[in-house]
Amino acid sequence: MRLEPARRWESLILVLLVGVCVWASLGVDGFANASNVSFLLLDTTEIALMALTMTLIVVAAEIDLSVASTLGLSCAVLGRLWNAGLPIELIMPICLLVGAACGAVNGFLVTRLGLPSLAVTIGTLALFRGLAYVILGDQAVADLPPAYTGLATASIGPLPLTTVLVAVLAAVAAVVLHATGVGRAIFALGSNEEAAFFAGVRVKRIKFWLFVACGVMAALASLVYTFRYASARADNGTGLELAVVAAVLLGGVSIFGGRGTLAGVLMAVLLLGVVRNALILADVANEVLNFVTGLLLVASVLAPNLGAVRRRRTPSPVEGNSAP
Repeated sequence: MRLEPARRWESLILVLLVGVCVWASLGVDGFANASNVSFLLLDTTEIALMALTMTLIVVAAEIDLSVASTLGLSCAVLGRLWNAGLPIELIMPICLLVGAACGAVNGFLVTRLGLPSLAVTIGTLALFRGLAYVILGDQAVADLPPAYTGLATASIGPLPLTTVLVAVLAAVAAVVLHATGVGRAIFALGSNEEAAFFAGVRVKRIKFWLFVACGVMAALASLVYTFRYASARADNGTGLELAVVAAVLLGGVSIFGGRGTLAGVLMAVLLLGVVRNALILADVANEVLNFVTGLLLVASVLAPNLGAVRRRRTPSPVEGNSAP
């Protein structure tokens, strides 16, 4: 029985993940230690959180490149409000609202003004990051509540509590995408937006709320990031948007929309995390890490499309045996 392309790509990512883990365990000192495994899982938390909603957006044939800047803006708001004396229990929902507002700005510009999401979110990437510096400047707020900084790094054995959070939210996102009418609508508008519209899908409404959800998830990631490093800065998360997009595309989600699974994306997050962790332990320069991430990103876009071209050019058995 032949597997569909998405399942074949998932199987390939799983084989690569297992292979890299075996290689790193045998060839890189300290990789297989329980403490390093815990650190590896902890270090992928923010990318995994943002990749969940990014998956939904890319399946819908859109993209949000401003997620890392939304994270930074939320961090800056947290630091500014904490310096102002507000309780952290009030600051956290405010940060989530900031993320929702950032997502709403993107969603409004894309769905109501008809602007392309790539151009919009490149602009808001700079806008939100600049606003973060306006709010907090270049200072770092480090006197955060120990109860929350400790919780962000706590673990059950080698399993960080933040990984449990990712697992719960991933289960929710998987149900929404793969087992509900909303998920079917997301796939439909990613495959053919015009056909989805005439089939009754509320295209603009769904896309708007996807951007809002993406902003909220980036703000949630900002809380984890800030408490994990015990520092609120305007430059927190700089560059993470590349890792998020790389994980989503490497996980088998089509850049053109309409195809992908959350399972593949989560495996890709782990694959990127394992590769990065192993190279760091092997004392590889940061420039090489960026090169490897970019190479995987290019490969994740190129390989599925080359496969699609090959399948289109290969005649079916019926076509091959038909008479001229």
